[in-house]
Amino acid sequence: MQRRAIAPRAKWKERARETGFTYHTPDGETYWDESAFYAFSLAQIEDHIEAATEDIGALCAELVNRCVRDEEYLQRLRLPRHAWDLIAASWTNAHPSLYGRFDFAYDGANPPKLLEFNADTPTALFEAAVFQWQWLEDLRGRALPPDADQFNSIHEKLIARWATVGAGRMVHLACMMRSTEDAGNLAYLADCAAQAGLKSQCLDVAEIGVRDNRFVDLRDRDIAVLFKLYPWEFMFAETFGRSPAMRSTRFVEPPWKCILSNKGALALLWDLAPGHPNLLPAFFADDRRAASIGGHFAEKPIWSREGANIRIVENDRDIERTGGTYGAEGFVRQALADIPPHDGNYPVLGSWLIGDQAAGLGIREDRSRITGDRSRFVPHAII
Repeated sequence: MQRRAIAPRAKWKERARETGFTYHTPDGETYWDESAFYAFSLAQIEDHIEAATEDIGALCAELVNRCVRDEEYLQRLRLPRHAWDLIAASWTNAHPSLYGRFDFAYDGANPPKLLEFNADTPTALFEAAVFQWQWLEDLRGRALPPDADQFNSIHEKLIARWATVGAGRMVHLACMMRSTEDAGNLAYLADCAAQAGLKSQCLDVAEIGVRDNRFVDLRDRDIAVLFKLYPWEFMFAETFGRSPAMRSTRFVEPPWKCILSNKGALALLWDLAPGHPNLLPAFFADDRRAASIGGHFAEKPIWSREGANIRIVENDRDIERTGGTYGAEGFVRQALADIPPHDGNYPVLGSWLIGDQAAGLGIREDRSRITGDRSRFVPHAII
């Protein structure tokens, strides 16, 4: 695994405009960065990243199966009691997952280490599935070897998975449309659903109503299947989160995914499989065992988004900390992954899981060890 400098394509912004990638330079700040790429061997992809993705995916399924059968787990994750039956029913009735993204730390030699699972509302999807593939095709045989490849079957697997998840019904897709990134990801997923033969409708979360204990759209149509870029912890806190309508709609991602999007799952996974090669030691911060990690750790809120309220400690001293409004529910302490920076950048490997299949890779990097919403997306290639 190497970070290699490369000349950006002369007209990449035109290519972005053609494909609808509109959030590549938010507020004039670089998000999409093709002045470098990460090079992997095929063995690194197949034996390390792809294998870790499916192994941890299977372990996560085992964890959910335990959690829905033991309320003590749900209580430890600070999930609201009124949501427990909904969560359990979605698992028991096998409500399918569309996708998720594991974030790994990886040095190219040792097994990848799970940092967290973006299980509920992962983004950075379009740039991983489509735009970095176009980058590869544009440069293959020019700045890249003719046989350069990419770990990337995200697009094809999404279309195939939509056919299962949608089951022939109309799909509504909702987000906070004022977010250009969320709206872009939503439009891409709607296009994938259409290619799977499904009818779809995109709308703002605020445009969803309730009638006769069912969710409806602005045309008063029942919402049978709802993909939502709106976190489960937010939904459970809303008034409608207690409505009987919650049982009338099939959600994507399903309620059981809130177990895995909770950072407390990192501690529960370590309890389930201590010493697993793809896991870092992790405990709830109020667990006396947390002291066993020592003075090198990351402390993360049980519920948090986009790198907020994270603290990095080395030699018992705070070296990085981010602000935010999270943390009231408690924290998880996770051992630091001892990964050296690449040219001063800390890459996080976002490995996509479509259904239960490893599907592709998107890399974010930052000068900070904490990946935030403005961390850069850098393409990759198999050389």
